[in-house]
Amino acid sequence: MTRKFALDLVRRPRRNRKSATVRDLVRETELSVKDFVYPVFIMEGSNKEEAIPSMPGMTRKTVDVLLKELEECFSLGIQAIAPFPSIEESKKDHTGSESYNPNGLVPTCVRAVKEKFPEMVVMTDIALDPFNIDGHDGIVSPTGEILNDETVEVLCKMAVCHAAAGADFVCPSDMMDGRIAAIREALDNAGFTNTSIMAYSAKYASAFYGPFRDALDSAPKAGDKKTYQMDPANRKEAMLEVSLDMEEGADIVMVKPACYYLDILREVADMSDVPVAAYQVSGEYAMLCAAAENGWLDRDRVVLESLMGIKRSGAKMIWTYFAKEAARLLSKEK
Repeated sequence: MTRKFALDLVRRPRRNRKSATVRDLVRETELSVKDFVYPVFIMEGSNKEEAIPSMPGMTRKTVDVLLKELEECFSLGIQAIAPFPSIEESKKDHTGSESYNPNGLVPTCVRAVKEKFPEMVVMTDIALDPFNIDGHDGIVSPTGEILNDETVEVLCKMAVCHAAAGADFVCPSDMMDGRIAAIREALDNAGFTNTSIMAYSAKYASAFYGPFRDALDSAPKAGDKKTYQMDPANRKEAMLEVSLDMEEGADIVMVKPACYYLDILREVADMSDVPVAAYQVSGEYAMLCAAAENGWLDRDRVVLESLMGIKRSGAKMIWTYFAKEAARLLSKEK
């Protein structure tokens, strides 16, 4: 026996979902290729490219090979990149001195990119882990302590070095206290008042960074990063870190990782008076790739849905290894 219900509804939300055209007209969040920053992995040498097994589709490449890839990026509408260096072990030491070598891998890459693609925004990482023989973002004392103020001194040298090479943004990811104010002062004193700072402000001590550390061979040799990166259980602490970085002069603040910290991202976006970035990190990328390769998820749809979720939660820019792939998918939707 079928029961009949007399429905007399004034509000029927489904009316605004009845066709693709109507859905487009009422869509609250728009995802665009202009939202993306493309992180890339660079290495020394020439005409070389190496696969990163834990990050399918991503490679380490020499600068000349990167320039060829950027032609494709530029044609897809990608406007910003973030190069991360894989440094030879012989160039690493306990103070990360290679990080501010004006002829080092990152400054060389920045100059080459800006010469060939002057409109491309280049954002460089400011942290010591790729250059530090200990694998930490800061200088390690003989007793294993990560030295805050001594590290900040080196970070300032690194930031000025990158700015001199032409970096548009320097992006401190180290989570040392007071580094934004110190870097801003160092840049200004060196005449780089137009070089922007994008601060990794709420960077958590996450388990989702593993594939990235494989890509750069930058995992800590001893201990972990929990004395400087944030406890994943903490929310209010993120608001404190963001507030301090804004007070110290950050032009953009970041939440990292993205997908498992959307609550933090939303709250930061609501309280921040500067734009907010989010980093869809290597582990988040690798999980989606693995599930799609096994046929468990529709890759095209989950890539765009994951990025839409980050944008909807308040990110003005999204750092993602899916940048090229998402750009192609968005182009097909037009």
